Amino acid sequence: MCQKTAPDLLALGAVDLAMTLPKQHIIDTPFRVGPVHVYTAELGGDLVLFDTGPPIPGAKKYLRDNIDLKKLKHIVITHCHIEHYGLASWLEKKSDATVYIASKDAVKIACHDRWIKELFLLLDSLGFSDSQLQEMERMVESGFLFPPFPGRYKIAEEDLPSRLGLQVLSCPGHSEGDLVYAGDGWAVTGDTLLRSMFQVPMLDIDLETGGRFENYRAYCRTLGKLLSLESKTVLPGHRYRLQSVRGTLTYYVSKLFTRIVQLFPYHPDDDLKGVIDHIFGERDPHIFDVYLKTSEVVFMRDFLAEPELLKDAMVQAGLFGEVAAQYDNLISLAKTKDNK
Repeated sequence: MCQKTAPDLLALGAVDLAMTLPKQHIIDTPFRVGPVHVYTAELGGDLVLFDTGPPIPGAKKYLRDNIDLKKLKHIVITHCHIEHYGLASWLEKKSDATVYIASKDAVKIACHDRWIKELFLLLDSLGFSDSQLQEMERMVESGFLFPPFPGRYKIAEEDLPSRLGLQVLSCPGHSEGDLVYAGDGWAVTGDTLLRSMFQVPMLDIDLETGGRFENYRAYCRTLGKLLSLESKTVLPGHRYRLQSVRGTLTYYVSKLFTRIVQLFPYHPDDDLKGVIDHIFGERDPHIFDVYLKTSEVVFMRDFLAEPELLKDAMVQAGLFGEVAAQYDNLISLAKTKDNK
């Protein structure tokens, strides 16, 4: 009898993807992005959990019912966004597992107050009003963005036991701490590769170098690493199984170009706050939506300032031909706008 392939849209719950692949668990979230995927695998004789789900009662119940927490040895985080690491602190108390996070995220945990202060200074410099900053502050204090961090953790890039057989790839872009965990024929990729989704490159602070984390430059450096996963089964943090890494990367870049063209009527080189206000119009957006849209526009402005960086990265990856016409049209439109 032929083995059935996994459907594109998976029902909520645990899904055995294949005998040799980590087991996928789909956990609902209250966020617009929808359910999050976490994974378990027996590696080197140890039970490993990749990401945790959000800090909500339903996610805790799911983990209790579907994962043997007494056997859990390692909790491996792709990046410290709420639906991916949100139960790390809780699991630390409910199991004997060791939590592993990215070195960049570890710096933010250790210097949390400084990080938040500098992030708010950045938002202020980008035109956030006093009332918007106060709303952001209330959101931070509520735990919406940053649920409790684990009290003990190790650095994924340095401390993962070799017997687990995991290669750790630093792939910043969506966040500064994005990590990919590559195993034997598969890779857990968090939010670095999402099918038919434009994952927002989030505004952040680079505490090690000072100033804003430059998502755009980071993504250009990351692109080739992501393409190296083409031969592996990609296990994403959200939505569907990828049809191909190549197609996912070209989709993302093509979507970026389309959104930049759509931005031109709002004069993206003008005052950033004015651009954001024009985009939302008469709507009264949630402050987190303002933060996301600001993050996106800043990323687009960075591209317009140095478009050749992405072009060169796409050329080196052998992907540029698939977006060349769109790129040339975008650059032509940008030059026409500059000459007006």
